[in-house]
Amino acid sequence: MPVASTSLVERIARVIAGRVVSSNADGDDPSAGPKVDEVWQFYRDDAVSILKTMREPDDAAAAAGDVAVWERMIGAALAGAR
Repeated sequence: MPVASTSLVERIARVIAGRVVSSNADGDDPSAGPKVDEVWQFYRDDAVSILKTMREPDDAAAAAGDVAVWERMIGAALAGAR
């Protein structure tokens, strides 16, 4: 499995920023990459909130794998955000 070189918080924040600024989503910029590079940090708190919500897996996620591993992985992502 590939492993990303950027943090989970950064990747989530970039997705949120892209949705806000890109004309492919809710924004109006047809080429939003440079703008996302400029503003993604403003969405870090949103990304952390999403990860905090994900700390407890739902029934489907719990059935698919090891809950303890899930909790450690999300915990590590949150610890890296501090």
